[in-house]
Order: sequence, then C-alpha cells, then structure tokens
Amino acid sequence: MPKMKTHRGAAKRLRFTGGGKVLRRRTCKSHKLEKKRAKRKRRLGQATLIDHADFRRVKRLLPYG
Repeated sequence: MPKMKTHRGAAKRLRFTGGGKVLRRRTCKSHKLEKKRAKRKRRLGQATLIDHADFRRVKRLLPYG
C-alpha cells in the first residue's frame, strides 16, 4: 500500500490542535476593511475550529495530521 498524499492546499490553510481538532482562519479579513468595525476586524483575525460536519473531509485531505 503506497503512502497517502497530503493535499497541499489544505495543509497551508488548516492546522491541527494538540487535541486533534482542526483550526482554520476566518473569512472576510482581506479587503473592504474600512466598512467593518474594529471589534469585528479583531475577531476575524482569530482562528476558529472547523465545523463538525467538515471534519471527515478534512481528515481525508490531511491524513497525517
């Protein structure tokens, strides 16, 4: 059985926590920032966990995470 390949696009965007959960960046932080409140921009800068429904798909993309 050959080794499974890691999906490089997913590897650059997602990372695993010590407990095995998956962190992602939030959307809407790249442009049109003058319209958004400072509180919202601060919150968008923090990472968040992926949804439980997407976990199986991510595990397939990142088999060695």
